[in-house]
Amino acid sequence: MTAPRIVSWGKTDPGKKRGHNEDTFVDRPDLGLWAVADGAGGHSAGEVASGMIAEALESIPPGLSASELLAEVRLRIADTHNALRDEAARRGNNVTIASTIVVMMARNEHFACLWAGDSRAYLLRDGELRQITRDHSLVQELVDAGVVRPEDAEKHPRANVITRAVGADMDDDFEMEKISDRLMPGDRFMLCSDGLCKTLPADEIATLLASHGEVSPSDALIAAALEMNASDNVTVVAVEVG
Repeated sequence: MTAPRIVSWGKTDPGKKRGHNEDTFVDRPDLGLWAVADGAGGHSAGEVASGMIAEALESIPPGLSASELLAEVRLRIADTHNALRDEAARRGNNVTIASTIVVMMARNEHFACLWAGDSRAYLLRDGELRQITRDHSLVQELVDAGVVRPEDAEKHPRANVITRAVGADMDDDFEMEKISDRLMPGDRFMLCSDGLCKTLPADEIATLLASHGEVSPSDALIAAALEMNASDNVTVVAVEVG
């Protein structure tokens, strides 16, 4: 398998209960680059943070090798992290301007995902849906410690507390986590903000992500979340390997 044909779709919606949208997404099949950023809830100007991330990634030039693209993404996110911290300091004490981020890159026979926070990447392969990122969140730490059961995590009262984000001062040594693997024909990936995965059950996500109707997977997933009265902003980028 070489130079796979890749098709992608992206959509975002403020949801049923939010007056504005702090999510953004990047859909660059020409680069083999996709991303979802979610302005951190409860902080100031989350839409500024997610917008700066999207702008930094959208402006990456074409023609880069796979290793150059990976390095450029890391550099631009790191620069955005520092710029957001500087802007927060300029605005005054106790101000945080931050965003979660999940990025996917695909080139030739391989893909890689980078992320910080609880925006997620999923892979649908041979009918099986698998979450390929691991949340940087307080609840995930409680699950790892055996204090909270995985099935109770989404409904936990502190489910919205993240432990890593672009622009946050939680850790001076900011770093995105990375996973990489081979692409397979027929793979479908989904990048999403937590407004989607906290609204729809995994089996419904799998069904809608696998759909091949006139409506794109991203449109179908967001429509289903809105039917469930999604209380948060909802963003989906779907990527299919031909």
